[in-house]
Amino acid sequence: MTHGPLRVDVSPRLCCGAGMCALLAPEVFDQSDQGVVLLLDAHPPAAARTAVREAADQCPCAAITLHESP
Repeated sequence: MTHGPLRVDVSPRLCCGAGMCALLAPEVFDQSDQGVVLLLDAHPPAAARTAVREAADQCPCAAITLHESP
């Protein structure tokens, strides 16, 4: 099954600084000096899709939202 482009949104307000996103997908997520999520790539390449999904699933604060076009 082919999926359309993936768009990633983050909510720094919801972020609790667990860091799982930056650990699982460092090409897409980082953390500020305060430990809050930083989005490096809102439209990650297909090769990063699995890691980005896992990061969103593992986020304890639900601070990562994924939008996929059909």
